[in-house]
This record gives sequence, C-alpha cells and structure tokens, in this order.
Amino acid sequence: MDVLYFAWVRERIGLPREKVETEAATVAALVDELRAREDRYAAAFEDLSALRVAVDQELTDFDAPLAGAREVAFFPPMTGG
Repeated sequence: MDVLYFAWVRERIGLPREKVETEAATVAALVDELRAREDRYAAAFEDLSALRVAVDQELTDFDAPLAGAREVAFFPPMTGG
C-alpha cells in the first residue's frame, strides 16, 4: 500500500511517500508498525491527536480498517483562512 506524508509529518520522516507491506488490520496498527521502525517515525507519530488520516482519500479515524486499502495519508489538521 502507498503511505503518504504531508507537511511536518513528511519533514520528520524525510519522505513524501513510500510503499509499505503490512499485515495491519487498522490504521492504528499500521502506525504502531511505523513507530517501531525508527526514531523519525516515532517522532512523527508521537501525538496522534495532532494528526489526521485518510484511507483511499476518505477522512477517517485511526481505528478504521485497512482491508483492501490502497493508500493511507497522514497530515496535520487543516485550518481555513
């Protein structure tokens, strides 16, 4: 699956996107796998309340299932202006 990182998440991880092989059943389980990789991932996913997630371009929660998902995107909350 493609995992996309935006804004400061991308800056902390150092990648805009990557292909990830995972057996994770939910977004939260995927985050746990990513956190365990390296310190840069742990730093990016330290505070999930500061992040939003989309699965296949649909905003969702971290307990969302990943079955059949092709893309997961992580980004900070957006503000209007």
